[in-house]
Amino acid sequence: MKEIALVVGASGIIGSNLCQELLANGWTTYGLARNPNSDVAGLRPVAADLLDPASLQTALADIQPTHVFITSWMRNETEVENIRVNGSMVRNLLAALSPKKSVQHVALVTGLKHYLGPFEAYVSGGFLPITPVREEHPRLDIDNFYYAQEDEVYAAATRDGFTWSVHRPHSVIGKAVGNQMNMGTTLAVYATICKETGRRFQYPGSEAQWNGLCDVTDARLLAKHLVWASTTDAARNEAFNVVNGDVFRWSWLWQRLADWFGVEAAGFDGTIRPLEAEIANDGALWRGIAERYNLAEPDLNRLASAWHTDLDLGRPIEVMADMSKSRKLGFTVYQPTDESFFDLFEQLRADRLIP
Repeated sequence: MKEIALVVGASGIIGSNLCQELLANGWTTYGLARNPNSDVAGLRPVAADLLDPASLQTALADIQPTHVFITSWMRNETEVENIRVNGSMVRNLLAALSPKKSVQHVALVTGLKHYLGPFEAYVSGGFLPITPVREEHPRLDIDNFYYAQEDEVYAAATRDGFTWSVHRPHSVIGKAVGNQMNMGTTLAVYATICKETGRRFQYPGSEAQWNGLCDVTDARLLAKHLVWASTTDAARNEAFNVVNGDVFRWSWLWQRLADWFGVEAAGFDGTIRPLEAEIANDGALWRGIAERYNLAEPDLNRLASAWHTDLDLGRPIEVMADMSKSRKLGFTVYQPTDESFFDLFEQLRADRLIP
């Protein structure tokens, strides 16, 4: 039977890279989003609102996926609201697909906040897990929308008989416009602003992150991991950490990023200097840069998600993920982290998103 993929959140960093990976492997691939991505050759766009069951029924009427990949979420003001909204999105989707009886596997992408707690919780230092984080670590006794998403997948799997996998990447590095969590592009935009204005490329985060060990997840590697887990018997009904396979210190990587752009690096100097505040008034400046270099996106807020970069780099502890579980089951893909950033910067330049 030919694999038919439904990628939910196909316009985002994870979803768009996954669509390309699936298509390259010969899968029939549908990409669902409120505003579907039309840039990926061969992708079959599906426009639907995950919070509107009627919209899903209409959009999915003629689609019978064998594999579903959920890479989408919606940010809300409180974690209680995050739980309500994001749990509903997963529940509505799987309920719409249930009568078809076509789904064999559902893969859900969450992240390391499974171990750290919601965005604001870990910055306060209230929840400091043992690192490297491992899949067997228990859930925290705290509201977390990732748990709600998982529980919806588990309930639907029991009802409909499909297998599942949960994928927990660290900060995902890859291209997407309008994405809510986009460290790589955020830093590229910030470095571009520094170059144009003569500012120093100031590290915005904590001492623990500056000096501690860290890892990230290349969106291309994550795409391969998603396909691997959904087609490998031993990987089904399991949760996995997903990272590049190397570790680094920001005190090493920051200078390399600055060198790529030809700007002066400034490291941690004893004070956290949030990037969100640093570029808060640079919207008009970016529009000027976009006009001067004929860039494709003049809206700074469509490219940079400084709030999320600040949360990641502001953590009070070093954070890294153990990947032994995937390695033991046969996933051996490795990606050097500095090349993840450099490849992204080249792509952003080629697509006229940075000069």
